[in-house]
Amino acid sequence: MEKAIATPLIQYNISQAGLSSTRALAILIKDADEQIIGGLWGKTGGGWLFTQLFVIPESLRGQGLGTKLLNLAEQEAIERGCHGAWLDTFEFQARAFYERLGYSCFGQLEDYPMGFSRFFMKKSLRTQ
Repeated sequence: MEKAIATPLIQYNISQAGLSSTRALAILIKDADEQIIGGLWGKTGGGWLFTQLFVIPESLRGQGLGTKLLNLAEQEAIERGCHGAWLDTFEFQARAFYERLGYSCFGQLEDYPMGFSRFFMKKSLRTQ
């Protein structure tokens, strides 16, 4: 179903803006047994890095690992020709962390989920 709905939309987007392809970007955190325990998952396309999923295991937080992973993703995005990065985060997650790394809020969805806000954030990669 999703493909049937998405295909004509994708074709239209390609005809209008040339947005034809994205490339996955993954930076993994593995434990001693090579099991994935966290990391960053996103994609690049249209000149932007979109960070879809980003989690640092609680036991590894506060050691600079999150900053390192996000910096690696941004550097890879620059190498892929991206000029910006964007992501979203909830009020109870890591907005302050992203702001410390140069992200700014460009949108807010209130009461999603009820009683909280979801923030949409972006960062220019041109100054790096």
